Amino acid sequence: MTRTVTRLADGRELIYFDDEPGAGPRPPDTRPLPPSRPVVELRHDVLHDEWVTVTTHRNTRTFLPDAAACPLCPSRDGRRSEIPADDYDVVVFENRFPSFAAGAADELDPVDGEALFARRPGAGRCEVVCFSSDHAASLGSLPPRRIRTVIEAWADRTAELSALPAVEQVFCFENRGEEIGVTLHHPHGQIYAYPFVPPRTRQVLASLERAGGRDLFGEVLAAERRAGTRIVVDGEHWTAFVPAAARWPVQLHLYPRRHVAGFPGLREEERAELAELYPMLLRACDAYYDDDAPLPYVAAWRQAPRGADGVYRLHLELFSIRRAPGRLKYLAGSESGMAAWINDVAPEQVAERLREVVAKMH
Repeated sequence: MTRTVTRLADGRELIYFDDEPGAGPRPPDTRPLPPSRPVVELRHDVLHDEWVTVTTHRNTRTFLPDAAACPLCPSRDGRRSEIPADDYDVVVFENRFPSFAAGAADELDPVDGEALFARRPGAGRCEVVCFSSDHAASLGSLPPRRIRTVIEAWADRTAELSALPAVEQVFCFENRGEEIGVTLHHPHGQIYAYPFVPPRTRQVLASLERAGGRDLFGEVLAAERRAGTRIVVDGEHWTAFVPAAARWPVQLHLYPRRHVAGFPGLREEERAELAELYPMLLRACDAYYDDDAPLPYVAAWRQAPRGADGVYRLHLELFSIRRAPGRLKYLAGSESGMAAWINDVAPEQVAERLREVVAKMH
């Protein structure tokens, strides 16, 4: 894998990650773009002790353009996009409509001057990861060599973004499908460098603290492997399973066998197996229902926040809101109003179906 750093016309950073060396120099971005100056602020919800991000500029972001106007396709035939080159393997660039951004004000006054309504700049960073120049591709359809380049890009960006003083946690994820809320169909993911520890991570850290130093991640993995009923794939370095208390109608977790805090800490053999295993699991999820509709999903790669490398383990939580062909799981009163989850599908049933699909692939 080779790495080439350049800048877009408005000053945002863009990085090419090539499967092999020899791509040569990249053309400049000649679009007449004004400098990027996103306005982002955080407001504190004192009752839930959570930070809410306010980003009014994101309401104008590109929404479901047709393929001819896709901003993530290469620049070709006189049409200039976010990627100046006429082809690429993997590209990472700063989001034009970020939820967090560097260069924000040093401090902000409380909302309405009320000390109870604390406010601070949304310093951080948001990046887009384009998995392929092929608009019709998907992450699961790509060969292991390309998946390996994606893994290297995740590791590279995690290491660099984690070093930023304002960043507390780096989150690599993919939203896939209109049902999930994607605004661009091109195969891509995102990376959020949060300036705070998000609520889900804080919940896990609290559980780890209550456990008094026990390795809960390791214990969960060991218990799932002993039971075996929810194991989907048990590799040499990674184990895929449906969690015993799954929230979603289709949910899949992927854990490394050993404790590793994030992508930068993965060994060569772990990266190699992941590059083979991950696209196979994505294809299995696509085939979960007996229809031709790709599964809408969120693939959330959770990594250790700042200062928690010794207790928090890298892992994937992939889930879908599709509960049956043509039917969605809506987060209504109980889930949205009280964060109390109700699942209509038994986790063991999901695991059995995924095992069937994986078996047909061999």
